[in-house]
Amino acid sequence: MFSHKSFALVLAFALAASFISASGTRAQQQQSQPQATPQPKPTPKTDEAIDEDDVERVETDLTNVLFTATDRNKRFITTLKQEDLTVLEDGVPQQVFTFQRNVDLPLSLAILIDCSNSQERTLPEEKRAAQQFVDTVIRPSKDEVAVLTFTGETTLEQGLTGSAVRARRAIERVEFQPPSGYIGGGLVVTTPGGVGGGTPPISGDNQNRAGSTAIWDSIWVTSREVLADTSDKTRRAIILLTDGDDTSSRMKLTEAIDSALKVDAIVYAIGIGDSFSFSGVDEGSLRKITERTGGRAYFPRNETDLRSAFAQIQDELREQYLVAYSPSNKAKDGTYRKVQIDLKDPELRKNLKLTYRQGYFARSAVEAKPVRK
Repeated sequence: MFSHKSFALVLAFALAASFISASGTRAQQQQSQPQATPQPKPTPKTDEAIDEDDVERVETDLTNVLFTATDRNKRFITTLKQEDLTVLEDGVPQQVFTFQRNVDLPLSLAILIDCSNSQERTLPEEKRAAQQFVDTVIRPSKDEVAVLTFTGETTLEQGLTGSAVRARRAIERVEFQPPSGYIGGGLVVTTPGGVGGGTPPISGDNQNRAGSTAIWDSIWVTSREVLADTSDKTRRAIILLTDGDDTSSRMKLTEAIDSALKVDAIVYAIGIGDSFSFSGVDEGSLRKITERTGGRAYFPRNETDLRSAFAQIQDELREQYLVAYSPSNKAKDGTYRKVQIDLKDPELRKNLKLTYRQGYFARSAVEAKPVRK
């Protein structure tokens, strides 16, 4: 057993995009800058810290791109060869050094659960499906998973752990978080302690955001504070359960996408609204963030569809290809590079769909990325 200690979460943001470093500098380092507003950071609800391994500094010029291939019936195709592909960066063909099918890479996953009003009725089904997903996917001593919840704030319910039991318990603790005065059925009462009568947020801004939804903030802080320091040898992914209706993020959708790309994290979205209704689900935004990062968006209509979505995500995480190339553009300028993978055979192009991240941010000259051994 482990203890669950509640702490207040302070979400604050950069005054301008220029303060957000393309190198993916961690949020607490930003807080030391005298002219920058502190960056958002999830507050752990447990006193368990993420395990730290020995860290070494390495330099590599290789760019890794994971992709999946599916046919028109959405079946995974696992027979492609290196000679079937052409890889381009900013329109320039690249020499591929590595091509392999990856079914056994370690996973670093973050499950983000929307606890705002729109999820009140579907949250129990979401929790059951997420727990089943954890039980099926997480392999002891190989994979790790974190659990976060969000409304207008982001809370770290469970730091990265290889224990499916701990992850399941964290998911079980997740509850709908009504705004102050909300008791359902359209009735409103005043509670002296804020949300649920408990300790109020430490800032007036957080008090006002208690009943809102900050999806893009949640992805931004998860990428930078949870996934950024995982090993380069792991496959990073964010599983997002929400209706996609962002009402209070300080970060923009594009900034959330960039934050995931900078840590090579794929975003999978399960777009689900009240009572599995498409009403109020922002499909466009969820499709955009998943397609740009190489993931996929699912829109279940019932609990069976929900479980099927988790099962498809599991299959996709295991049925990916890896291509690695050394970019012909050697400039370490931190700029965004567009990636394109084409199939040479016209018949393959017509019948197969490739899913992959559409670009990445080059490292800057001063960046040295920590890698766990």
